[in-house]
This record gives sequence, structure tokens and C-alpha cells, in this order.
Amino acid sequence: MATVIKSPPADRALTTSAEIVPVYVWQWPIRIAHWMIVLSLIVLTITGFYMHRPFLVATSPRSWVMGTTRFVHELFGFILISVLIVRFYWFFAGNRWAHWRAWIPLKREQRRSFNSMILYYAFQRREPFPEVGHNSLAAAAYMAILFFLVVECVTGLVLYSVVSGSHILTLWVGWIPRIVDIQYIRATHYLVMFFFMAFLIHHVYSAVLVSKDQRNGLMESIFTGWKFLPRRLVEEDAAGAAQHHRQGSATTGSKE
Repeated sequence: MATVIKSPPADRALTTSAEIVPVYVWQWPIRIAHWMIVLSLIVLTITGFYMHRPFLVATSPRSWVMGTTRFVHELFGFILISVLIVRFYWFFAGNRWAHWRAWIPLKREQRRSFNSMILYYAFQRREPFPEVGHNSLAAAAYMAILFFLVVECVTGLVLYSVVSGSHILTLWVGWIPRIVDIQYIRATHYLVMFFFMAFLIHHVYSAVLVSKDQRNGLMESIFTGWKFLPRRLVEEDAAGAAQHHRQGSATTGSKE
């Protein structure tokens, strides 16, 4: 009896060790920004939760636990703002996998990646969509995270300006409490913290899962910057980037 062998899906990389090539995907500013955001969120979560509900008892009359905690919270809040400024700058200065165009599904291939990853997480697709950088669903999730990070930073600056009385901060964010009650701002600042806690769990789970299925060094790449990918995928990605660049140049030339 004849044996029927199904051909592999077109978007599945059939690789041997000779077809795998290293690609430097994540530049060092991206990796440093990633881990500084992680560190900042962990410190801000612990200190913020303590400020909301103190759980440490001072044993010395000179202890100033709340004051120290608040100082650390404010310090890492400004660190987070600084890191976000660098990350937003790298949306324009970074390579094509860090560029803002890679995060917004403008092209047909990006929308295909988005839909394929939804099917993957819905157990309707066996393997993740092969990508050199982020898949489009992950990029959309990270855009949402950046939005909530901005919300957290703005609400934090509002709360800090009310206490510090800074004229500069009052000039920039002092108008917000006139529109939104300060209690709603404080509640938003506190509740968004739980969103980040939930995302951290999902982020680690999905990163380990996709890294295990793709076997391309995804987890390691956030430390080293390097991923190990099928040559065919890398060449297709480079060809697509070159075509997009030519189309952009042609559009610019026609406008001129």
C-alpha cells in the first residue's frame, strides 16, 4: 500500500544545520531598555504596593520606611521615563526590526502574521508564524504595553507634582487634575500596576512557548541580540525590506 507524505506548509521553515544562519536582530539599546523596563516595573510594583498598603513594621524610632520607599519609587519612576524616551527614539534610529514600521501591521505580510499567531494561540495552528523580528501579534501587544507605560508615567507625574509643588511639572501636567479628579488619577495609576503583573506572566509563558516551538534562540536573543534562523527566511525578509524601501523611495520621488 502506498504511503502518502504531506508536503510541509509553505511558511514552515524546513531546515538543516547547514541552512541555519545567525542574525543580529536586537541591538544593545533595545536589550538594555528591555531589562531596565523590567527592573523598573518590578521595583515600582513592590514599592507602589507598599505605599498603598504598608506591610513592613519599623523597629527603630529613626526608621523612615515610607519615606525611603517613596524615594525609591520616584527614582525608578524617572528612570522608567528616561528609558521610554530612549526606546521611542529607537523607533526611528534602530534597525528595521526595532523601527516603528515593524510594530504596526501596515503590510499584507504583517497582517498575515497577526492572523496566523491568533490561530496559533487558539490551537488552530501547529507552529508560530516564522519571523526574524517580532511577529505582528506580539508587536501589537507591545504597543499596548507602551501605551499603558505612558499612562502610568503621566499619572505618576501628576501625583508627584501635587506633592512636590514643582512649577515645571505643574506647567506640563498640572492641567490634568482640573479635568480628571485626582482620586481617579490615583486609582488608574494603581490599577494599571496589576495589568503589568498579568502581562508579565503571559509574556514569559508565550516567549518560552514560541522559543521552544521555533528553536531559534528567541529567549536567548534578548540577552545576546542574536537569533538563529533559516537562511530562506532571512533572505525573504531582506528582499521584502528592500522592496518596501524601493517603493518608499519611488513614492517620495513622485511627490517631489
